[in-house]
This record gives sequence, structure tokens and C-alpha cells, in this order.
Amino acid sequence: MERISAIELLSQYASGRRDFNGIDISESDLFEANLQGINFTGSNLQKIYLPYSNLSQANLQEAQVQKADLINSLLYQANLLGANLQEANLFRASLRRANLQGANLEGANLQGADLTKADLRGANLTKADLTGANLTKANLNEAQLSGANLFRTQNIDLSGAYSDCSTIYPDGHRPDSLPSGDKCDLGS
Repeated sequence: MERISAIELLSQYASGRRDFNGIDISESDLFEANLQGINFTGSNLQKIYLPYSNLSQANLQEAQVQKADLINSLLYQANLLGANLQEANLFRASLRRANLQGANLEGANLQGADLTKADLRGANLTKADLTGANLTKANLNEAQLSGANLFRTQNIDLSGAYSDCSTIYPDGHRPDSLPSGDKCDLGS
């Protein structure tokens, strides 16, 4: 995997290059970067600093984006199919119409994020914080929501999603029982 600096990336992007498939740009500072339409397929973006950036229509399929800082970033129609976003900070990020199928968002901060019409089928949202997120028409079919915080989420449709007794629902409560009929032991 080729290592590239933030300065090199921005320079090459400004020159018209969009394909950065399989590169290593981990731990780089790309504050407010405009990288619309970039291809980071299979790239290493772990611990990258990308707040207030524009990654709309970017391809981050199978990218390693663990512990990245994407606060207030634009990821409109981004392809994050199978991406690893464990513990990423996506606070108030715009993920409208993003493809997050099979993405690993375990422990991610999605507070206030806009996930309108996002495809989250089969995504792992275990212990993710979605407090106040907008999930209007988001597809959560087969998404894992074990231990997720859904407090004050807007317009969420949980049909087809997997939750458990540790999931915090939009009203702030944990369930008394699961859809299977099993009772939750709230005393432990």
C-alpha cells in the first residue's frame, strides 16, 4: 500500500486525479478538504482528521476509516459499502443517500448525523451513538443495533433491524421484551 502525504494528495486532486485506490493516508490532517468524487476504495484512512470536509459522491468501499474524525463532513451519496468506521466520529455528518451496506460502525459517534435515505442494510451499529440523528427513509434491514443509543432519533424505522435489551430506543427507554417475545431482565 502506497503511503501518500496530505499535501501530495491535495496537489494531485487539484491536478485532476481522483483515483487514490489502495493508498495509505492514515493520521493525516485534511481539515475542510474538498475531495468530492474521490476514490479511496480499499484505502487506509485510520485516524484521519477530516472535519468539515466534502466527500460527497466519494468511493470509500472497503476503506479502513477507524477512529477517523469526520465531524460535520459531507458524505452525500458516498459509497461506504463494507467500510470499517469503528469508533469514527461522524458527529453532525451528512450521510444523505450514502451506501453503508455491511459497513462496520461499531462504537461510532453519529450524534445529530443526517442519514436520510441512507442504505444501512446489514451494517454493524453495535454500541453506536445515534442520538438525535435523522433516519428518514433510511434502510436498516438486518442492521445490528445491539447496545446502540437511538435516543431522540428522528423518523427511524426499526422493522427488520436487530436490537437487544441493551438498545436504547428513541424515547430513551430500553425494551421490556424483544420482538421474539423474550423478556428483558432489566434488573441486571
